[in-house]
Amino acid sequence: MVFDELVFFNWFMIFMIVIGIIVFITLFFVTAGYGQHISEKFGPAINDKVGWLIMEVPTVIIYLIFFAIGEYKTFMAILFLLLWLMHYGYRSFIFPALIRGDNKMPLSIIVMGMIFNSANAYLQGRWINSFSPGYETNWLLTPMFIIGVIIFFTGFSIHTSSDHILRTLRKPGEKEYKIPYGGLYRYVSCPNYLGEIMEWIGWAIMIWAMPGLVFALWTFFNLAPRARSNHKWYLSTFEDYPKDRKALIPFIY
Repeated sequence: MVFDELVFFNWFMIFMIVIGIIVFITLFFVTAGYGQHISEKFGPAINDKVGWLIMEVPTVIIYLIFFAIGEYKTFMAILFLLLWLMHYGYRSFIFPALIRGDNKMPLSIIVMGMIFNSANAYLQGRWINSFSPGYETNWLLTPMFIIGVIIFFTGFSIHTSSDHILRTLRKPGEKEYKIPYGGLYRYVSCPNYLGEIMEWIGWAIMIWAMPGLVFALWTFFNLAPRARSNHKWYLSTFEDYPKDRKALIPFIY
């Protein structure tokens, strides 16, 4: 029997959706033990700067590999590569380098993150660079690309600016958590998560294909329950925490 990678690819997307739904439900009952939810029950932990780097860098390496071996070296393939690297260059190298404090991240969380990131980089990189019909330059003028790229850049701006607000709450040497103010923190507890969800919704619209939808769904499945847990933690930790804030979506959730 000859291995048909495209058949495998399609079944793998279905598998990812099913696992994503299971993860989504599970995370409403079990909060991943990192950040303010760090817990010894998740096992040995290492410095979170190193942890974030190890967890995120497979997205850069794997996508670059599939770009290099892919059939398409078009302007659009290069543009999608640059957009991918804009986000994951930030997440893999800049974000960890700017972290303040000396928090820990469990190895179990790092391994699970690496598995998802590797699987997702395979889906996105293989689709865009090999399995798609090929994105020609005129794709730039389609409503899907225009709307998608606007949402992507808006989400990236919200994501990075919210990270900056969180990061600068601590002065050098400080370790304690504080209430964030400014930007979309006026409305929600986790605008950084909202921004990231928006990015990958934008990506899904930009490429207008099932792998993008799988990624957008997974981002929501992972971050929506996390935002709820963070919101509840803020409310229980700080008596003066703004009661009118929502967890993730302004005025709604």
